[in-house]
Amino acid sequence: MSQVDESPVLIDTFLDTLWLERGASEHTLAAYRRDLEAWVARLDEVGGSLLMPGEAVLPAWLDERRGAGYHLRSNARLLSSLRGFYRWALVEARIDRDPLAEVRLPRVRPNLPDTLEEEEVERLLAAPDLSTDLGLRDRAMLEILYGCGLRVSELVGLTVDAVNLRQGVVRVRGKGDKDRLVPLGEEAVHWLSRYLRTARGALMQDVTRPALFPGRGDRSLTRQAFWHRIKAHARTAHITHPLSPHTLRHAFATHLLNHGANLRVVQLLLGHSDLSTTQIYTHVAQARLEVLHADHHPRG
Repeated sequence: MSQVDESPVLIDTFLDTLWLERGASEHTLAAYRRDLEAWVARLDEVGGSLLMPGEAVLPAWLDERRGAGYHLRSNARLLSSLRGFYRWALVEARIDRDPLAEVRLPRVRPNLPDTLEEEEVERLLAAPDLSTDLGLRDRAMLEILYGCGLRVSELVGLTVDAVNLRQGVVRVRGKGDKDRLVPLGEEAVHWLSRYLRTARGALMQDVTRPALFPGRGDRSLTRQAFWHRIKAHARTAHITHPLSPHTLRHAFATHLLNHGANLRVVQLLLGHSDLSTTQIYTHVAQARLEVLHADHHPRG
């Protein structure tokens, strides 16, 4: 079997390693697969093979992609995927040297995530109609989303037994099925207690079902349904700032850093495996300081 013919097996073996040893998510594995299969297709065109691609092939392809309109960030992600594969191949003794060791890309400036000012967050949290059971559910969800910095998928996946109100913590199942304990905070404990006491039972036909925040059929509310609820509450709060499903998570991290939190503590709370992922929020805080200086300093 030729090395080109071996490429599907090599890719599958590499992805299995990412899943087993690093707990990579399905989304991450799919992205790696797309990049590697595109690379194999390119190598087929130029007569190379996955384990012996030739040093000039990738730089030429990256230049071609830039000319075709691909953003620098897209090429950087592609290069990261390929480097991950060849690092694995080197460790596994499939190759003697990394064929991409000398390939470089200009540094990519990170996209700063959308976030909200603290006053905007307060307006959003106060938007649900507390005279309704759905309003109480949404208030509790928003308080936990912001107070704990959860991903929306982590929030809607919470079960009743994941919450310990006495200790004020919630057990969160994050990426790669990794659990972490996150403090709830007084406000989140207050609104979650009120919701559990007065609203959850009214929203469910069978209260023994595990979903903490039920949608239809006593199943957990979907990410899409809650995202629609967030947008509706943002309109009620007259928030015109761009929102994304992660906006309150971004606000959580940025506001913690603005108030002096340690970056590694924020990393643990967010469930980031790599500190460099958390460092994006230091850029957000710095950008905010620059805007404040320009707007308010007499020589800004």
